[in-house]
Amino acid sequence: MAPERLLVIGGDAAGMSAAAQARRLRPDLRITVLEQGPDVSYSACGIPYWVGDLVSDRDRLIARTPAQFAAQDIDVRTGTRAEGIDLSAGTVHTSTGEVLGYDRLVVATGGRPTRPRIQGLDADGVHGVHRLADGSDIRAAIAAGAERAVVLGGGYIGLEMAEVLHARGLAVTVVLADPLPMAQLDPDMGERVCRAMGAMGIDVHPGEPVREIEADADGVVRAVRTDAAAYPADLVVLGLGMGPEVALAREAGLQLGSTGAIEVDRSQRSVSHPEVSAAGDCSQTFSRLTGQAMHIALGTHANKQGRVAGSVIGGRPARFAGVLGTALTKVGETEVGLTGLSSLAAERAGYDARDEIVEGTTRAGYYPGAEDITVKLISERGSGLLLGAQIVGGPGSGKRIDVFATAIWAGLTAEELAGSDLSYAPPFSPTYDPVLVAARVSSRIEQG
Repeated sequence: MAPERLLVIGGDAAGMSAAAQARRLRPDLRITVLEQGPDVSYSACGIPYWVGDLVSDRDRLIARTPAQFAAQDIDVRTGTRAEGIDLSAGTVHTSTGEVLGYDRLVVATGGRPTRPRIQGLDADGVHGVHRLADGSDIRAAIAAGAERAVVLGGGYIGLEMAEVLHARGLAVTVVLADPLPMAQLDPDMGERVCRAMGAMGIDVHPGEPVREIEADADGVVRAVRTDAAAYPADLVVLGLGMGPEVALAREAGLQLGSTGAIEVDRSQRSVSHPEVSAAGDCSQTFSRLTGQAMHIALGTHANKQGRVAGSVIGGRPARFAGVLGTALTKVGETEVGLTGLSSLAAERAGYDARDEIVEGTTRAGYYPGAEDITVKLISERGSGLLLGAQIVGGPGSGKRIDVFATAIWAGLTAEELAGSDLSYAPPFSPTYDPVLVAARVSSRIEQG
């Protein structure tokens, strides 16, 4: 009897996690992975830090190679694009002209960088930050003498690219349509990020949608134009976020959800075709707090979802538990963390929410290197249930968001978190850590 065939489309976080987990559980499976690019299992999140010379070379961003997967009897075919899925026949047509059959299929086509519909987007000198080749191109532009960079977008990638380009000595302008950088934050916290960027010497222009990328007669970028001004540029970096890459899935007839991503159940199986799994940035997920459908492009989720899909294919029951949207980034010395619902999102979800802001320091005030930290905590009025948290502060601030994420995941109230046993030593925190202070203030006001 022929071995069961698992075919995976997409060779990054979700796809390779699914393949590796299925192999651990099913040594008998015949596993083939199709990857349209030259690399698999690479860290797109690390590209800004390679551009900034904080990572010495591109290969350090590659977790595992096709040869390493081959040692696990996983056939990885790079440079091979899936061009069509025939769900009724159980086959996939590839760019090499092959027709590959499957018994189980994992769609892990990842995300698609958001591209505004503006003139000049294809000008020489305009780059995304999605694949390792993008990082190589940006590094080459810097080496060739680029002096003025315009970054479009103020999310994670936008902030990180602005930071590293500034550190490389370029004059950096950030242009964004949103009123403030980090639109996931509440405005009072986003303002702190904006001020920190300005203090670094980064020129920030919020509330200015891009109208055109201007190019010279040779097709080389020269400026980014908004309704307010034209900003000179030798280099333009697109950091406008990611949408789901679902063209292949849509054409095949897989059901898409309200977010535009592939709709899956808690086991990462397509709701319309259960023999097909989908994981990572191409799939829809849900909020652990509200149950509402969400699309969040983060490698943490992609790896977990891929593992769930691989477990189910391998015969072990598994369910994805949802997301809080926990994220962390930095720009210069300013760290930014968030988890759960913002004040506005909590209100829209129907919660009677309250929020409290506390200011503190990352270490005991008398200890050298103590940095300012601002914590915003969102909770439900009456019950005190924790709903969300945001942190903006100096070095040592950001990873505190994980305490809030854990508390929200566990369904704790502000009072319960305030009574929890967090560590203390002067080099790491004040006697009462800002996390506990925020929880205590929130619970005390609630009791009052």
